[in-house]
Amino acid sequence: VVLSTLLASPLRLTLAALCRAAPRQHRGFSTPSGPGHSLNLGGIFPPLATPFSPTQEVDYAQLEGNLRRYASIPFRGMVVLGSNGEYPYLAPRERLEVVNCVRRSLPRDRLLLAGSGCESTQATIELTVSMAEAGADVALVVTPCYYRGAMTSAALVQHYTQVADASPIPVVLYSVPANTGLDLPLEAVLTLAQHPNIIGIKDSGGDVTRMGLMVHKTRQEDFQVLAGSAGFLLASYALGASGGVCALANVLGAPLCQLDRLCRGGHWQEARDLQHRLIEPNVAV
Repeated sequence: VVLSTLLASPLRLTLAALCRAAPRQHRGFSTPSGPGHSLNLGGIFPPLATPFSPTQEVDYAQLEGNLRRYASIPFRGMVVLGSNGEYPYLAPRERLEVVNCVRRSLPRDRLLLAGSGCESTQATIELTVSMAEAGADVALVVTPCYYRGAMTSAALVQHYTQVADASPIPVVLYSVPANTGLDLPLEAVLTLAQHPNIIGIKDSGGDVTRMGLMVHKTRQEDFQVLAGSAGFLLASYALGASGGVCALANVLGAPLCQLDRLCRGGHWQEARDLQHRLIEPNVAV
């Protein structure tokens, strides 16, 4: 407890100084800004699979082929090197080349979110900088989890603050407890939402009450919540989420974009009917 208190005090001072130095578009404050978010994440993002050749090399030609198939679907952008992209099994050079490959094939008006999370803070910073140089628009940073027992709120706030301070591109937090065994604590999310370079979270836990609290308690911040699965996409939109990073979008991208449009348009009955039709395919995925 003493250590947490000692860490929390300078972190609060640091965050306050950062907010003063780089004010964002806080809806509750008078700051020079345009409408909406500094970087709008609203919409559907497929977390791309990483294709492999029979010799277990990354198949970049097939990756480009997949992107051509997705070109006609109105995705907001793509996520590479998430859980669906099997990032823990790729060498650093492969991870960067995947980002390069996707950026070359992706229209500039579509965002590229790239997974850059590592177990150490320094390694995460270095990879995040490299991802930005390779063409990523946003860094998607998963929670470090090998020593999950030591990953307290204070430790995670310190980790993400240092990464966001050093990152040349915006950071999105990534909580995927099914894979990491660690849920990014709500109190840590709310503290990190105040950082000027942390613009949102991809939450794959499926707890819609928690997601609703995030939306509610960060409503004065420039912070966006992305649902991490199509299974609770409608519920997330109803609570104020901005969009979704959904594995199902790799195979049923058009219906998910339709669900996004229906929710934004307030057509809730049609949206509910469509969500019901997507539940079983999502379970299959």
